[in-house]
Amino acid sequence: MAIYLVEVLDYDLVIIGSGLAGLRAAIEASREGKGKLRIAIIAKNQLMRAHSIAAEGGSAAVLYTDEGDSFDLHAYDTIKGSDYLADQDMVEFFVRQCPVDILELEHWGLPWARRDDGRIAQRPFGGHSFPRATYASDRTGFYEVHTLYDTLLKYGNIDKFNEQFAYDFLIDNGKFRGVLAIDMETGQIRIFKAKAGIVATGGLGRLYGYTTYSHLVTGDGLAIALRKGIRLKDLEFVQFHPTGLVPSGILITEGVRGDGGILKNAKGERFMEKYAPIKKDLAPRDIVSRSMMTEILEGRGFKGPNGLDYLLLDFSPIGAEKIKEKLAQMRDIGEHYVGIDPLEAPLPVRPSAHYTMGGIEVSHTGFTGITGLWAAGEVSCVSIHGANRLGSNSTSECVVFGKVTGGEAARWLLNSNPTVNLEQGDREYAENFIAEQYKDKGENDPYEIKRELWAIMDRDVYVFRNEEGLQDALRKIRELKERSNLITIKEKGNVYNQNLIGALEMKNLVELAEVVATGALERRESRGSHFRTDFPKRDDENYLKHTIARRVNNTIEISYVPVSVTKWKPEPRVY
Repeated sequence: MAIYLVEVLDYDLVIIGSGLAGLRAAIEASREGKGKLRIAIIAKNQLMRAHSIAAEGGSAAVLYTDEGDSFDLHAYDTIKGSDYLADQDMVEFFVRQCPVDILELEHWGLPWARRDDGRIAQRPFGGHSFPRATYASDRTGFYEVHTLYDTLLKYGNIDKFNEQFAYDFLIDNGKFRGVLAIDMETGQIRIFKAKAGIVATGGLGRLYGYTTYSHLVTGDGLAIALRKGIRLKDLEFVQFHPTGLVPSGILITEGVRGDGGILKNAKGERFMEKYAPIKKDLAPRDIVSRSMMTEILEGRGFKGPNGLDYLLLDFSPIGAEKIKEKLAQMRDIGEHYVGIDPLEAPLPVRPSAHYTMGGIEVSHTGFTGITGLWAAGEVSCVSIHGANRLGSNSTSECVVFGKVTGGEAARWLLNSNPTVNLEQGDREYAENFIAEQYKDKGENDPYEIKRELWAIMDRDVYVFRNEEGLQDALRKIRELKERSNLITIKEKGNVYNQNLIGALEMKNLVELAEVVATGALERRESRGSHFRTDFPKRDDENYLKHTIARRVNNTIEISYVPVSVTKWKPEPRVY
């Protein structure tokens, strides 16, 4: 197969990822740059088909201080929900910015749901002490992405690229110089030469087989950062959403429980009352997921396919008219994927891998420590989620910090006027990297390796963890890592070569699995989404700190940094 460069594209700023964070960053960079900057936004799929469209329930914001909500209340809920691992200074900034950006989206045309009095409607979400999830039916992410994309079209200095698989960054001497990508339509290579970059590639959800994530979400930006020696933070904290539809794992929004739906076991009991007597079904997700798995493991679940035993999500307390008005997509999903209309019967659910609380370690501006490189959204860890994210905070985070990073990058470009040169060696490196993938190195099947990885993660790095399981997982992951270098890509064609893309995604996931499992093994406590049955208590004396992971000489090196505490001291979480 002939490998050659289509072109070298020259930009001031390249944004990798086209979800909420990437779109918002592009808009803000154009606005702050006064139209003077040449900006590229590159999408792994289509610009309006990023995984952000799958967000359903809402975006958190304090809108009604006159009705009892407050910034301090939102901050406290978030910090308590994080099991006190969130950086409190960043949470305080975040909660104050949320309403500004939520209202800005409305001004750009987002059709937020309305109350009878005409004000923007908000629904309750788990762990929040006030209804502050601003929503658009049960398709909030869809409307947010479309609103941002429509707004993006107003800016003529933003070039849009679909179906680009980013596989490496050009970084020399701590300075960002560009992105290497495969144009999937042609199979040819592009170098996006750029003075600055923003990583907005999302999380690592496809590390798991049973997950709410689309197949796009393979941790590409995280894996590139790891290979480049960039620090990753708190990656052992993976959120499992309580209500993944069995057997697919597809998300059933928390808005169902926010609007009155309840969880039941095989005995017909509303079991959350005994685990969280105050919040019940609207306790934070880590607590609900552990409670559900306890019910299942103690035999009060229903037998499901392929070991996916489940519980029931009962919509009936909501009422038919409210379901039709506010949860229409949930009806469609139930009918399409399991043949159940939730107006008629409960849906089968169990905890499903849903969110990456950790990510690339960044400053309050999204700066990665590499000159000219920022990160925003789920790929980053500014640490407002800590050990457990509250529902509806993530889409708000993407918009808030997408805006922050876009503005920061634009101001830096205008003020410092950096120069970037492309070397002949860059072209050779870009070509050789891909040519190397096509060499026949062994009979291992990339897709089989991925399936084996899913089985390991779903079994040993799931809701409940322990030393024996994590050590076994790490041993098997490292075996997969060796096998991942001994594969043959059987399809040699250029156009939409999904075997090549699948192999690169698999390698990314295997590398990240080692980081997640290593961090989980080293954190000998239980906090938020990370629950160790052999260390079931939170240990603030030894582990009130962030995990930092770096790859050093092909091994994962773990260290720790303090949590920022401003006014809320750690205390027991009671819900």
